[in-house]
Amino acid sequence: MAWLGAVLAAVLIIVVFIDTFEAMILPRRVRHGYRLAPLFYRSAWLLWGGVARLLPAGRWRQGLLGIFGPLSLFLLVGVWAAGLITGFALLHWSMGTALSLPATTDDSFATYLYFSGTTFFTLGYGDVVPTGGWGRMLSVVEAGIGFGFLAVVISYLPVLYQAFSRREIAISLLDARAGSPPTAGELLRRLAESRNRVPGVPACAGAGPLLADWERWAAELLESNLSYPVLSYYRSQHDNQSWLAALTTILDTSAFLITSVESPDGYQARLTFAMARHAAVDLGLVFLQGPPLPPDPDRLPPNELARLRESLHQVGLEVTSGPEVTQALTELRALYEPIVNALAAHFRLALPPFQPEKPPVDNWQTSPWMPRSPGLGSLSAAGAGDEHFD
Repeated sequence: MAWLGAVLAAVLIIVVFIDTFEAMILPRRVRHGYRLAPLFYRSAWLLWGGVARLLPAGRWRQGLLGIFGPLSLFLLVGVWAAGLITGFALLHWSMGTALSLPATTDDSFATYLYFSGTTFFTLGYGDVVPTGGWGRMLSVVEAGIGFGFLAVVISYLPVLYQAFSRREIAISLLDARAGSPPTAGELLRRLAESRNRVPGVPACAGAGPLLADWERWAAELLESNLSYPVLSYYRSQHDNQSWLAALTTILDTSAFLITSVESPDGYQARLTFAMARHAAVDLGLVFLQGPPLPPDPDRLPPNELARLRESLHQVGLEVTSGPEVTQALTELRALYEPIVNALAAHFRLALPPFQPEKPPVDNWQTSPWMPRSPGLGSLSAAGAGDEHFD
């Protein structure tokens, strides 16, 4: 039986070591059946989400869901550490490592587990020490692994939060540009209104640079959330904002510009759409367990599409229509809507509509200490008559 315990211990140590390396150091997506981190997150998120459903919808539920991301990281590190400590304890116990023990302590597995824990965390109490050459060598190896493990964890946190900060800065910038929650209709409407104040400038002239910035953001989202999947569980500061809502808004905006607006920025819209869909698909491969399903009800039924076109036409944006245009838009939406809908269900995030039902109140306009701020149009002399933002 000793050899069987040694084999199990070696397998446990190797699996935990590889999983830690792949999750924290290897900057690429890895898919194989024996990874601990995905199993941990699937189980923990299922349990956490079930507890969150017991709370009423609103601030308390969102607060509990927002805790999961940071807390799960520490729980996962604890699982890895416990696996390594247990593996080395089982290895010592299976091979009968000779220990110098206090008079009141026996050489049970619990003693080996205690000895492994003090060695892994390099505590150096000295009450239980190995006396043989093999045990001493194995203890040095475990102490080195424990020291390196803690160093990797400590260096991992700043990188993680820097990636989170870069992601959220862009989402915060979207607030005044596309409303709260962000929508493609509001983004295009505000962009067209801002250009209408400049004589001779086309209504959608600023779409190209904006979409170029969001193409880069989608690329960074893809790279960071694949390298550090735990980032996908980190939620934004405001409950009506999220990385998935921002990604969906950019996909909606790009799809509408490609199919319904004659603009020199059409090529940039295609590039942004391709990058944003790439991010959605790859994240879906990581987190989704079943086939993606389209939203039910439809996010843009015919009456809402007509209202969107009319709203944009009123601010001077030339929008094309017709059965062919509608069909092309439907086909583009089918390329990403099922995926983002399934991701929203998995992460328990709300998908934004294509356009708001009524003029939105942006997050920047609200404050607990003073009346609501007027909209952007009221902040400039040229837009003093703009009432939509108020």
